[in-house]
Amino acid sequence: MHPFAVLGDPVRRRLVEVLADGERAAGELVELVGGEFGITQSAVSQQLHVLREQGFATVRAEGRRRIYALDPRPLRTVGAWAARYRSFWEAAMDGLENEVALGKAERAKAGRAAS
Repeated sequence: MHPFAVLGDPVRRRLVEVLADGERAAGELVELVGGEFGITQSAVSQQLHVLREQGFATVRAEGRRRIYALDPRPLRTVGAWAARYRSFWEAAMDGLENEVALGKAERAKAGRAAS
């Protein structure tokens, strides 16, 4: 399955987002993501299985708990693909950065004038 197909599912994408912040126990993932999407433990487990099978996540046993972690390798494929198109948004982001800086400078100047 292509990495974009894996990330195309909102539940799997959310699981990747949560795991990007650090390891999580399966029960935590079920509680958090299952609650957000209103899905069962079994449905979350199926999505975790897809993430493991496609190389996005690893799992290890810790007693009776299963601890999941993000494996960033498939995300590098996504990053490499997106890098081809970075030039399309970099100019716009540079312009936005300039506008934000200008706005901050104008607010600071107005604040000093009001004092």
